[in-house]
Amino acid sequence: MAETGASPLPCTPPARSPLFSAEQFMWLTARVLEQRLFAYHFLRGAPDAVEAALDAYRNEDGGYGHALEPDLRGPVSQPLHTAHALRVLDAVGRCGGQRVERVCRYLTSVSTADGALPAVHPGGRGYPAAPLVQGSPTASGVSAHAGSRGSLPATGPVVGLLHRNEVWHAWLFRATDFCWQAVADLEDPHPHEVLAAVAFLDSVPDRPRAEAAADRLGRLVRARRLVVLDPDRPVPSGQAAGMRQVPQQAARRGDPGARHFPHDLAGSPASLARAWFTDDEMARSLDHLAAGQQEDGGWPVRRRSWAPVPTLEARALVTIEALCTLRAHGRFVG
Repeated sequence: MAETGASPLPCTPPARSPLFSAEQFMWLTARVLEQRLFAYHFLRGAPDAVEAALDAYRNEDGGYGHALEPDLRGPVSQPLHTAHALRVLDAVGRCGGQRVERVCRYLTSVSTADGALPAVHPGGRGYPAAPLVQGSPTASGVSAHAGSRGSLPATGPVVGLLHRNEVWHAWLFRATDFCWQAVADLEDPHPHEVLAAVAFLDSVPDRPRAEAAADRLGRLVRARRLVVLDPDRPVPSGQAAGMRQVPQQAARRGDPGARHFPHDLAGSPASLARAWFTDDEMARSLDHLAAGQQEDGGWPVRRRSWAPVPTLEARALVTIEALCTLRAHGRFVG
């Protein structure tokens, strides 16, 4: 049954609107999960339908697999898949109860010695994975012990989500300590590490400490030129849109030429990262995001494609995220 107030029929957006075009793209290309998630966000769909679709990716160990995160294939549970599942549950207001208790037991079982999550658990080796997945078996230069090290990009968003939903579990204590230390140690970060740090800092309960850490991180982001502040500026030959540090780090992690923007870090006005950018910088970033919708109604994946199906599946996720970001900043009209 749908929640009270939810309409049993979809709410059709105006024809030729960005939302209408995006809806057509979703029906043409997206997996059932993303179709139902889109319907929940924009067409008054029911959260029960989203949960039912998500269950197809759940394993007996309490984790999630089956390429829920498109860049990591195979049936086995992985931290990245499970983090993705938590984001879906959080989006529909279902991040709690026995389901999340089972997830926390899975997280405990795959944690590293420092209490954190590895980017890729060794149990998934042998299945295809994008080179950009840090620690994946196909990533160049990855040691056989990559799954034994804690990863801030894998751990930070999960810890943040659980804190935001007031989930209390023994796993959280050491994982939270790991994230605090990992954020404090950031000096020359990759944007993926910054994204994870923001996800953690936006929801961790100690707000004064989080605000102080975010202030330091924001100054570091600007000093290192980790985001593109003027999307319309021509890209210098051999460089990635005016960024000084990212190309070398991105090349090492499989995403050469990656570009990140203020809206990537500050997905909503409530994020601590919003204070890192001026109103003009944020407006240019959101203009660039809105203009990125393609003729088929979807948004592009801003990284090198490694296989056709994962890229297409990722486009549905990117499209939902783009629409949610624009709406959060008051720039999206359905």
